Formats: sequence, structure tokens, C-alpha cells
Amino acid sequence: MLNRKAWLLKGADRLLPLVRRVPFAVQRLALQQALNRCLAEPLRDGEFEVLRGRWLCLRIADLGLSWYLTLGREGLQIARQAQAHVTISGNWREFLLLASRQEDPDTLFFRRRLVIQGDTELGLALKNLIDSLDPDVLPVWLWRNLERAGKGLAVQ
Repeated sequence: MLNRKAWLLKGADRLLPLVRRVPFAVQRLALQQALNRCLAEPLRDGEFEVLRGRWLCLRIADLGLSWYLTLGREGLQIARQAQAHVTISGNWREFLLLASRQEDPDTLFFRRRLVIQGDTELGLALKNLIDSLDPDVLPVWLWRNLERAGKGLAVQ
């Protein structure tokens, strides 16, 4: 019998690919609002200026999802397609481990579980920026759930 964590991860493996069926306009709206709200303080402090006029492609390979991010006048903006300066790709579990700080980012990249392609200097700057963000910038409920999910995944 599967334990609760394994059952949840198995469920996530089945449900998360359905996100690609959500219309892109809905994905963009949800992601832009969430990112700009959660990262409001670092955005105000200019920490994302490295993305102004440049495009980052986040590719979640096992989900078949890609989002292109840049910094515009209204904060972080997401597009369906753009000429990416850098692409960071991996599977959803690696991104969860990164976001929940359950795995060192350098380890994920060194073991090629996350891959940077294109302008590696920009990619490394973004990796370091993400790694330097204080979890306190996120709403408490979101950080607790990310951390809990990441810990569940890390013990797998």
C-alpha cells in the first residue's frame, strides 16, 4: 500500500500534466498575478532588473509546459513565445526541490537535473537571484506548503 506522500506524488504526476490543457491566457493571468504579488518586494528593490529587456524560458519538460518571462513596466510579464536569451529546463519535481530549498541549486544543475541553455551568465545570475530570495517574501501558507511538498519529495 502506498503511503500518503507517495500517493500525493503519484497523483501530482497524473494531474499536473493537465495544466497544459488550461488556455494559455488563463495560465499567463494566474502566473503573472501570483509572481508579481509574491515577489513584490524584490521587484520593488530592483532585484529582477537583470531580466529587463531579456527573456527567460522556463521549460518543465515532463509537463510539456514552457513560459517566457521578462521584466516590463508592470512587473514580470509572461508570454507564450519569445526569443529566449536563456532557458532553464527540468522536470516539475526538480523545480519543486529548488523552490522549496530541499536541494541545493548547484547540485541540481551540476547533476543536470536542471539545465541552463543560452546566455549562461544570465542563467547563473537568475539562479543566484532565486537562491538568494528570502522565503519570507512568500505568503506564509504558500511557503509552508512548498516546504512540506519539497520535504515529501526529498525523502522519496
